[in-house]
Amino acid sequence: MDLLAALVEKGLRRESPSREEALAVLATSDDDLLDVVAAAGRVRRHWFGRRVKLNYLVNLKSGLCPEDCSYCSQRLGSKAEILKYTWLKPEEAAEAAAAGVAGGAKRVCLVASGRGPTDRDLDRVSRTIEAVKEQNEGVEVCACLGLLSDGQAERLRDAGADAYNHNLNTSESTYGEITTTHTYADRVDTVGKAHAAGLSACSGLIAGMGESDEDLVDVVFALRALDPDSVPVNFLIPFEGTPLAEEWNLTPQRALRILAMVRFVCPDVEVRLAGGREVHLRTLQPLALHLANSIFLGDYLTSEGQAGRADLEMIADAGFEVEGAGTPTLPRHRVAGGGCGSVCGGDAAADGAGEGARADCGEAASAGCGGSCGHAEPGAEAAVASEGGRGAGGAAGDAARPDLVAVRRRGAGTDLAPNA
Repeated sequence: MDLLAALVEKGLRRESPSREEALAVLATSDDDLLDVVAAAGRVRRHWFGRRVKLNYLVNLKSGLCPEDCSYCSQRLGSKAEILKYTWLKPEEAAEAAAAGVAGGAKRVCLVASGRGPTDRDLDRVSRTIEAVKEQNEGVEVCACLGLLSDGQAERLRDAGADAYNHNLNTSESTYGEITTTHTYADRVDTVGKAHAAGLSACSGLIAGMGESDEDLVDVVFALRALDPDSVPVNFLIPFEGTPLAEEWNLTPQRALRILAMVRFVCPDVEVRLAGGREVHLRTLQPLALHLANSIFLGDYLTSEGQAGRADLEMIADAGFEVEGAGTPTLPRHRVAGGGCGSVCGGDAAADGAGEGARADCGEAASAGCGGSCGHAEPGAEAAVASEGGRGAGGAAGDAARPDLVAVRRRGAGTDLAPNA
């Protein structure tokens, strides 16, 4: 297809496709799906080789959110049967994070429900960041606490946070149909505050809420304009007890086309396969690794994910490798200005040098959080994320909180620690 050849060339040059080209990707037929995946996969390998970055969610505070985001199981008025609890203690959060790190995660995302943090909340989160970093040497920490006020991003940076996540979720023109208690502009402002403070900005979307192809293209082009380091792509999990409980609009094929479109529009950005991948991609999950270079390990905020061992086996079976803590995530050109995920060698893996090649250099800083931890109500982004830990070898199994694990215990009969 001439379209795909043109998109590959643009992706290798970091050039944006046109809106018409992005829409054309979404309109391709199932017969052309493997060609679309192969083309977008070439762009993915050019910038990121065959590495897959693992990220781990820790839900610091669950439920009881005053916002009314229609997709969220933690929203105001939600009747979804989810765990509800107040702030974890710093040492509890650090223990949960350790399980994810043991499973190979290099990024820990700290999420809390609510509209946005108070000064007291920031004190709590700052202590938690310190505890996580003290117990897990070299780990990257992303905060996801909702709308930020002036000076709050700087406080998180000073506490040791590497990144801040806040998703746009859907297009500006339809945002008011999804949420009424804050605006699309509020979200854009928070991403800007994270950028201005020198944090690695992470912002993404939720697909499957009944949006049009035009809405999807609009939000992805808006994300490109914001220039985050990481773009999590979530697929709505229609929770019973929420307004979008009946919105089952995605097929595995459409989910792959959406991921491919995001990769073409954001070729050199960390594209994260986030909430809902297990529900909507199902047996086609391995194909998505040719499009996204980052995933969440284990469970999400209020629902189960694929078992951690299955995640690791999927990555290996598909011919990819887990990105190590000492391996930079982002291409060198994206690090100017002190962003996270620095590369000190060449521009990642170039086709001409072998698509699986990697830059050989020192330790990475960070590269945006993502996935289902976008706004004050942390379950918002596809209404999912994790509180506990599932590490390879069960390194943190004894430390997992039983009161958070009992409802969604995973890893039974294996040496993997259960996830909350």
